[in-house]
Amino acid sequence: MSSEVLVSRPHFDSRSVAQAGDPLPPTDAEATFMEGLHPSSGLATAGYRSAKYSAEEWHVNNFSTLHQAVIDRNNAERIRHESKTLYAETEAGTLRTQAEGTRHLGERLQDIHFWKSELQQHIEKLLAETDLLLRQKRRLLKALDATEIPFAIATDNLTCRERRLGPDLVKDRVEEELLKEVELIRSIQALLKRTLSQAVNQIKCNRDAKQTLELDWSDKYQAYSLDDQCGRYNNMSTDTQYHPNSANLQDQLCNRDAWVCSTQDNLSVAQREEQASVELRLLVERVLQETAEDLRVQCSNVDQAFSQRCLQLTEAKTQLELHLTQILDQIGAQERNMVSLQKALYDKEAPLRVAQSRLHQRSHRPHMELCRDNPQFSLVGEVGQISQTMSSLQQQLSAARSSLSHLEESRMALEKDIGCKTHSLLIDREKCMSHRTRYPTIIALSGY
Repeated sequence: MSSEVLVSRPHFDSRSVAQAGDPLPPTDAEATFMEGLHPSSGLATAGYRSAKYSAEEWHVNNFSTLHQAVIDRNNAERIRHESKTLYAETEAGTLRTQAEGTRHLGERLQDIHFWKSELQQHIEKLLAETDLLLRQKRRLLKALDATEIPFAIATDNLTCRERRLGPDLVKDRVEEELLKEVELIRSIQALLKRTLSQAVNQIKCNRDAKQTLELDWSDKYQAYSLDDQCGRYNNMSTDTQYHPNSANLQDQLCNRDAWVCSTQDNLSVAQREEQASVELRLLVERVLQETAEDLRVQCSNVDQAFSQRCLQLTEAKTQLELHLTQILDQIGAQERNMVSLQKALYDKEAPLRVAQSRLHQRSHRPHMELCRDNPQFSLVGEVGQISQTMSSLQQQLSAARSSLSHLEESRMALEKDIGCKTHSLLIDREKCMSHRTRYPTIIALSGY
């Protein structure tokens, strides 16, 4: 067996050589062994060693062990010192970072509370504004329903006045005002329908904006609850867990400016709808007030026209009745005159017979006795006078009869016209004007 196999080198820890600033320098034997001054020191005694170490090797090995212990102890002290320093630094840093995170959570809670309060304020404003607009909508519906009564009254008045008789079927100021009233009611109904449509659309916009704010408020409420719970976490909390991938979600989140901008946009939309709702309510109030006033003014104009027309009809009827009375008096007087004329004619028949009989008897006188003497001339004159008188009486009787016929026609015309005026007064005063007493008040026309 070769001696190289039997001789074993002392174990030398390379860590002692690698350490810089070794506090224990090697001894002379160690240095000699390390430098290889006795490369063949074990060959001569190879047969005696039987794999035993030399004293120098024992010292070297002992020194290496001690030296390595010193090095390990120093490294342990250094690492322990560094660990203590790192622990203190990391503990302070962790506490500082955790405190800063808690502070940021507190600031975040304040921001969320501020915007949540703003959202709540505008939600309440939108709710109140929508309620007010719903009241205006109900007023519009009531006002629109209230216009049906004036429209029915005006159309009924026009229909009733179409039944006027004869010359009273005239397009007077009452009819003109009634037509104006019908046209006004139609235009007001169209305006109220348009305004009602605007109110319905605005109510929908208010509710949409309110729903958007409520969703945003709900999100912020949940975020506030979560951040409040996060802010309450501490190192002694028992409900914390490890979530290794929680930090990887940060790239998918929006930044704070986008978050604020989103809420501000929602609030801007809500403020715009609030302003539009306020303006629409003022418009509805003005429309209701103006339309009610216009209808009442037109109603007053129609009533005034009816009063004037009824006054005209009454005056005309009074004059017709006065003329009828006079015509009736004339008819009576003419009838009496005709009776007198007939009696006068009858009274002239006897004198005419007497005079004609005398002339006839005297025409039988004989011979020269049949002469034109004074009696003859007197009798002839008498017959002529009586005949002329009877002719005059007959002409006067004929004129009286014609006058009586005209008087009867005037009487019938007056009676017919009086009947027309009575019928017109019945329509205008008893039907139309009494029907117009059901005209809605300005409060009802305003939607109350």
